[in-house]
Amino acid sequence: MRAKIMQPADSYVYQIKVTLEDISPPIWRRIQITSDTTLVKLHRILQIIMGWYDYHLHEFIIDNIDYGQPDPDSTFEVKNEKNVKLSKLFLGEGAKFTYIYDFGDYWRHKIHIEKILPLEPKKQYPICLKGKRACPPEDCGGVGGYYDFLEAIQDPENPEHEDMLEWAGGSFDPEVFDIDEINRELKKIR
Repeated sequence: MRAKIMQPADSYVYQIKVTLEDISPPIWRRIQITSDTTLVKLHRILQIIMGWYDYHLHEFIIDNIDYGQPDPDSTFEVKNEKNVKLSKLFLGEGAKFTYIYDFGDYWRHKIHIEKILPLEPKKQYPICLKGKRACPPEDCGGVGGYYDFLEAIQDPENPEHEDMLEWAGGSFDPEVFDIDEINRELKKIR
């Protein structure tokens, strides 16, 4: 979806809301990134803010074009994301596109460009402004597997309760969102 396009001469900032689709209550993050961010860098940012570990393949779908890491052995064609900057995609306020992570679990993220803002010279980007709820654990089986996982860890009578808690590292709180930790990790991205 295209919307109002703003193209200042210099860098500018996209304020983006990232929502993990098909999960209720919603899991989402609001971030700010610079317009010169490449899709490969955006992938790294999304991994951090959502809590993924980059164990799996991913793709962006923008205006019906698939972007990702080309694989010569695959029959599925994607445009190389490496040097594609957000500013070159001509996405304006209100634009939406999709980020898919882990083609097995198939985590679909809706990316919504909420605002295009001037760059604040003393502000560090990327930055996470807000968010809600913890990301599902890696390799939990997609949306259905995540709901099964939550049911098991919340019911001590469930036969999988102990195994699931152990698999999750001893505990998992679906309501936890640690913005400070996310922003510490984002500071490492260059």
